[in-house]
Amino acid sequence: MNKGEYTDLYETILGKLDLSRQLTEEEIRELIDEQIKQESKRKSLALSEREQLRRSLFHAIRQLGILQELIEDPQITEIMVNGTQGIFIEQKGKLKKLDISFDSSEKLKHVIWQITAECNRVVNEASPIVDARLSDGARVNIVLDPVAINGPILTIRRFPPDPITMEELLAMGALSRECRDWLEVLVRSGCNILVCGGTGSGKTTFLNVLSQFIPSWERVITIEDSAELQIRNISNLVRLETRNANVEGCREITIRDLLKASLRMRPDRIIVGEVRGKEAVDMLQSVNVGHSAMTTVHANSVRDVVSRLETMVLMGMEMPLLAIRKQIASGFDLMIHLGRLKDGSRRVMEIAEPVEFCEGEVQMQTLYRFEQRGVLEDGRIQGDFLKTGELKHVEKVKAAGW
Repeated sequence: MNKGEYTDLYETILGKLDLSRQLTEEEIRELIDEQIKQESKRKSLALSEREQLRRSLFHAIRQLGILQELIEDPQITEIMVNGTQGIFIEQKGKLKKLDISFDSSEKLKHVIWQITAECNRVVNEASPIVDARLSDGARVNIVLDPVAINGPILTIRRFPPDPITMEELLAMGALSRECRDWLEVLVRSGCNILVCGGTGSGKTTFLNVLSQFIPSWERVITIEDSAELQIRNISNLVRLETRNANVEGCREITIRDLLKASLRMRPDRIIVGEVRGKEAVDMLQSVNVGHSAMTTVHANSVRDVVSRLETMVLMGMEMPLLAIRKQIASGFDLMIHLGRLKDGSRRVMEIAEPVEFCEGEVQMQTLYRFEQRGVLEDGRIQGDFLKTGELKHVEKVKAAGW
């Protein structure tokens, strides 16, 4: 069947769908089968062709069209759709362009609307930018035209169905076993930990890994823009997700709103997927009044985190810089910087402790760092994970009995 015939068949089935209600998968499959049966009377189709056509039509109508097979491929970690101009994927840390693309912006928008409808998000010309997620937890970012000049832009970041474990990170060389054991003690002791790094450096993944060390009896509250964290070992788990404002009058619910609400929910530990704005004020206040917390921040190093937090706090409240820096120094026990190297690998680059506030600055002590040794013939980067200091503030560790 040529491309034009497939498109006609797709349009015919789409026109027969009752969009006034939520159709079941079985109803859609029956409609597809009936239409293929009619098509078979007009043109002979082999059994293998019919099965392929049935699968392709179902993916196009009910699922994510040509993206569905990419979504189901566990080796693909990122999918980037640049309108109708091309589809790029990240596989094993490398980017490559595929020889497939959407035939029209309308088909791409149909996929986008399916995604946003599933997670109760709205995207249109009035609100052309939205963050969403797929049912399997994959993170989705959408930018529509006219903001996106070359058509609807869809970016999907996939996460493995089962959370990566610390043992897997050790096998990848992301950190040393000594550091792993030390981090377990600090997490179990309730230390406040901030994970930083650039885009795609593995911040959410590492936060998931650290959560595996949280004692199973704790009450944990997670707060995210789009729910991505995969916490499996906690039974007393509360998951909160932000909400965009919509035309029906529902007001926006932000990370800041959820943080304030979480403090009244008797949390043993608060995990914020990412701090990126005014909520930094409430994050700092929560870690400075006895709450245990873990979060991530976009930053190029553990020392850049301080200035990033300062900027975000000032977005939400007028405070003297010295007061902000004092709260950062006293609130966080540990800062972990992750990096993505040229060979595509992700590693812990540095772990530092804010040791004191002195002469108007937050003084940092590096406890562990990655030191590159060289590059192998296949391009893999080699290096050592070195211990360079001892934790100075051990009050929480001692109080926890370690």
